[in-house]
Amino acid sequence: MASKKIEGALKPAAKGRGGVRVSHHKNTCTLEVVRMPAPERVILPMQQHIGAPCIPTVKVGDEVKIGDVVGDTDAFVSAPIHATVSGKVVAVGPVKVADGSMIPAVTIESDGKMTDADFKVPKVNSREDFLKAVRASGLVGLGGAGFPTHVKLAFKEDAGVDTLIINAAECEPFITVDHRECIDNSWDVLSGIYTVKEILGFKNVFIAIEDNKCDAFEILQKIASNNADWDDSVKLVILKSRYPQGAEKVLIESVTGKRVPPGKLPSDVGVVVMNVASISFLGRYLKTGKPLVSRSLTVDGSAIKEPKNLRVPIGTEVSKIIEFCGGFSSEPYKIISGGPMMGIALCDIDVPILKSNNAILAFSKDQVRIKKERDCIRCGRCAEACPLNLMPSKIEIRAALGDAEGCEALHATTCMECGSCAYACPSGKPLVQHMRLAKAVILANAVNREESEK
Repeated sequence: MASKKIEGALKPAAKGRGGVRVSHHKNTCTLEVVRMPAPERVILPMQQHIGAPCIPTVKVGDEVKIGDVVGDTDAFVSAPIHATVSGKVVAVGPVKVADGSMIPAVTIESDGKMTDADFKVPKVNSREDFLKAVRASGLVGLGGAGFPTHVKLAFKEDAGVDTLIINAAECEPFITVDHRECIDNSWDVLSGIYTVKEILGFKNVFIAIEDNKCDAFEILQKIASNNADWDDSVKLVILKSRYPQGAEKVLIESVTGKRVPPGKLPSDVGVVVMNVASISFLGRYLKTGKPLVSRSLTVDGSAIKEPKNLRVPIGTEVSKIIEFCGGFSSEPYKIISGGPMMGIALCDIDVPILKSNNAILAFSKDQVRIKKERDCIRCGRCAEACPLNLMPSKIEIRAALGDAEGCEALHATTCMECGSCAYACPSGKPLVQHMRLAKAVILANAVNREESEK
């Protein structure tokens, strides 16, 4: 949808630096989310979040219903895993996931009935009750980060956190499920916002949307204006469509004018950011008690026969999702889990969908352009494009030399791997990979230092 001027929108507090202009390709923005039928089996890796992996709580032969816990841990930074179909546990053991690593998993063979467990609406009478309920739901950031939501919301009451930003920017090309969430489940979005605002005491709430989603803004604005509970502490902000506008630190600066210093968290500047699908899920969960067992994702790209927005059980294999979309229309040259800027290229389509997966994209060769790598010409475009004010070309040199102190001095660990630098580089340098190498050099140096001090 083309950008246009929207009346009643709050202007951004600041113009963020860096970023790149990418083609939106929001081909599926008018397609409602379709619920995919139960697959024959689901594979549920025990590591679907940032933090400690879960431990399987079921064994082969166990019968489960949708919503039964199949993996959990006592670790704080973690989130339980629930059965996403009803049926029988047929395997407990390592499986391959999108990044190629092997992770312990629970495999469930569906009985085709999709029988729900006995869900109980959580009783929330206090802040502690709420945080326990959020953890029990299994919710992690649905925008792609996968950070356990109860951890993000467990800031101290006296920490000065007074602002909540709902991230509906969805700046990655092709992906449209957050756009559809605002349109199709707008009441859930606002319900979740009101509840979190009241329980955690946020004084200000901003719903941030890029200006290529005018219809989503207008629907939220219309519902909000007709709601007696709506007040001036909740505002809608229209942002310029520029990648990576939806990145957490970039979004905070654009909406509030505050900068998150290197090594600090958003809560350190009084802000919490939640993806719009996450807040919408909370709105539903607090009414039904049904945990996170499915998610919406976009299936698109020139090699997909029938692009769709789908609601799929978590753990469904990518191959089954593509098959439901009519299969491939042409030989796929590259298949990506996630968006084209930050997603992971797949070498195996029999891997399962995780909680944090928001898209499956498949491109034919004519839609993929691979830059030939050449020597750096010191043009500075990578530094100009970096939204976090880093100098990727200098970090690349320090990383190649194994200079951990040099990489640290250039704040390499601050990099969020958005790919803006690589996109802007005329020499085709794989700068994201160099940034990852820099982080690995820093980590290895820290480990060696600890071992030498023992």
